Amino acid sequence: MQKLVRRLLLVLLFFAAVAAMLGGAVAWWLAQPLRLSAPSLELEVEPGASPRGVAQAVVEAGVQTDARLLYYWFRLSQQDRQIRAGNYELTTGVTPRSLLQKLVRGEESLRAITFVEGWTFRQVRAQIARDEFLKHDTQQMTDAEIMTALGKPGVAAEGMFFPDTYTFAKGSSELAVLRRALHAMERRLDEVWAQRTPDSPLKTPYEALILASIVEKETGRSTDRGQIAGVFANRLRIGMRLQTDPTVIYGLGEAFDGNLRRRDLQTDTPWNTYTRAGLPPTPIALPGKESLLAAVRPESTKAYYFVARGDGSSHFSATLDEHNRAVNRYQRGGR
Repeated sequence: MQKLVRRLLLVLLFFAAVAAMLGGAVAWWLAQPLRLSAPSLELEVEPGASPRGVAQAVVEAGVQTDARLLYYWFRLSQQDRQIRAGNYELTTGVTPRSLLQKLVRGEESLRAITFVEGWTFRQVRAQIARDEFLKHDTQQMTDAEIMTALGKPGVAAEGMFFPDTYTFAKGSSELAVLRRALHAMERRLDEVWAQRTPDSPLKTPYEALILASIVEKETGRSTDRGQIAGVFANRLRIGMRLQTDPTVIYGLGEAFDGNLRRRDLQTDTPWNTYTRAGLPPTPIALPGKESLLAAVRPESTKAYYFVARGDGSSHFSATLDEHNRAVNRYQRGGR
């Protein structure tokens, strides 16, 4: 009996020693600086990311460790569900312990940049180029190369970025900010597409994005947004040309001097909705959420025409005769 007890004690001591060694090894690893592929890395934690997804994102950001070890550490800490979404800066010296603390506390090194509703992608690029806190990694890229780098090869950049204010860590790349804006637009577009009316003339979410961008540029007063979308929806249903000036201006590009002439309306480009039926091939600007929603849920209206009153609002007409009278009244001084 004594021999059995002695053996059990030895076994217990052995496992206790192993546990102590493992515990010591874990404690040592948690305190060791992680190897980084660069002195400063950007880490984006998407909203709703799982602990395993966060661990994988850390490795993909350039932290040279095993994602499984990080995941097990997150789970062992029992703080895995407290990790906050955001954009983080990881610098030399960060340890597994300090990394988790940063993610749980949401310790972002925050700066902010704003993309405005109605901007073109050219304006977006100018905005990020001016920001002194961003790492300028897209300045030598074409629009197409940027979209390829964002995982959207062959997709036009115009209109694909949600207009909003984005916070980012100092030294974050332009691509990281653009990626967040791209994902935000994809989420908003999915949300509104699910709410589209059954009789919508739009066939795809991308068509909704195109129409929303036109609504954004045509809307002078937010209360008119739904009815403007209704006019365009009515025209699309019967195959009537949209005949909207902002698409002509977009098609002219840098050649537009601020004065839209009759010859411009007659100059054919892929975006000229006076010379071509249907929607243009791409969006013409960044649409906000209200314009996205208006595009898929336009107001029911009998109007097929509208004209600016000069005070930001629009006058809507059901017939061409009524529209011509409105044009004479509001744009030709009653002549």
